[in-house]
Amino acid sequence: MTATGTTATTVDDATAQRLAAALRCVTVSRDDADADEVEFDRLASLLDNEFPLVHTHLELERFGHSRLYRWPGTEPGTAAVLLAHQDVVPVDDEQRWTHPPFAGVVDDEFIWGRGAIDDKSRMLAILEATESLLAEGRRPRRTVYFAFGHDEEIFGRAGATRMAARLRELEVRADLLLDEGGVITQGVADGATTPVASIMLGEKGWATVQLRTTDTGGHSSMPGRETAVGRIARAVARIQDHPMPLRLTPVIADMLARMRPAMAEPRRSALRLAPIAGGVITRMMAARPQTEALVRTTTAPTVIRGGVKANVLPQRAEALVNFRILPGDSVAGVLEHCRRVVADPRVTIEVLGTASEPSRITGPGPAFDVIADITRAVVPDAVVTTGIVPGATDSRHYDGLATTRCNFAPIVVDAADLERIHGTDERLSRANYGRLIEFNRRVLAHYTSAGG
Repeated sequence: MTATGTTATTVDDATAQRLAAALRCVTVSRDDADADEVEFDRLASLLDNEFPLVHTHLELERFGHSRLYRWPGTEPGTAAVLLAHQDVVPVDDEQRWTHPPFAGVVDDEFIWGRGAIDDKSRMLAILEATESLLAEGRRPRRTVYFAFGHDEEIFGRAGATRMAARLRELEVRADLLLDEGGVITQGVADGATTPVASIMLGEKGWATVQLRTTDTGGHSSMPGRETAVGRIARAVARIQDHPMPLRLTPVIADMLARMRPAMAEPRRSALRLAPIAGGVITRMMAARPQTEALVRTTTAPTVIRGGVKANVLPQRAEALVNFRILPGDSVAGVLEHCRRVVADPRVTIEVLGTASEPSRITGPGPAFDVIADITRAVVPDAVVTTGIVPGATDSRHYDGLATTRCNFAPIVVDAADLERIHGTDERLSRANYGRLIEFNRRVLAHYTSAGG
């Protein structure tokens, strides 16, 4: 889509086809299967061949299929760490797609395919920008790193975790960490009259809580007062019906204050009251799932299992409830909340697998101002605000490595576009890809000088 007040930058066919070629590499991450080595190798060869200056002038260290680039600076220290990831989520139903999800179709307006937004376009845009700056003889004043993980969609344990450990080993401390997360929305923020650029400063934590119970079983013709399935269902209902409390965190208060110029009345006036009427504001935000996630640790029952046959009393039952944890809450606090609400010693409540605490929220310092200024240059009508990422990104593995963390890409999207991410018909407009390349070029140009 094209928004009013955006730059007219678009991409030519050669640039669009390079991204399309990357989308044809089926680099799918699955929890229950190993990565397709051939497809990741295909993508690696594509990057090596299409960006010769990058692979001549930058140092590359590999961690499995993950790639850590170092662009040496002329002065000591590290300016920025830019993140992206190579892997994509699986496709549920290929028949619903306008074009096959891994065909990499390019038409006059869009580049189609899984990964077009999340997140191959970001990786390719960084490399396109760097290749052009190298062609001009530019070099960073201080070192810049690019970290391209290969397993972000399954929590980055083999990719981002190892690259972040390497940066800590090198004692890297950067001004800026830049990753995916926020975008520029149009017609999405309730009451907004202009595009809203959400530059996220951190992310929520997450935990999956497992509820389990057992019973003696038997024939369904002689049941007790409650079966194992009934007990688990009751426990899940209690957790769902008693969510964790609403809370206005400092970063969301800052987000709302910055959004006021984009809002029509009466919301503009209502937001003026946020510092003294946080409870009213949070209740207003809780009316929509998209904004409730910003003011609450969310509760999502996702799996329930139990029983083997209609006429057999189940001997065991279990359920899974996924929580996305607001800064200020914790994994331990989520567990304590579940146990208090369920209040049934016959139900065992534990965290399943790995969990992640909410990230540190960085302040909107000088590096944020750089990103905000570049965003306004690329999309002049956008109102720039802050926020937190409700999902999980590779950034959490790099916590503390940069003074300022920004999760953001300057692509302009509406509600329908957002549904395409991890959904059907994922695509990126040529105009958005042009903005993404120009944005990364300007970010990197800020840290470079001519004659390197």
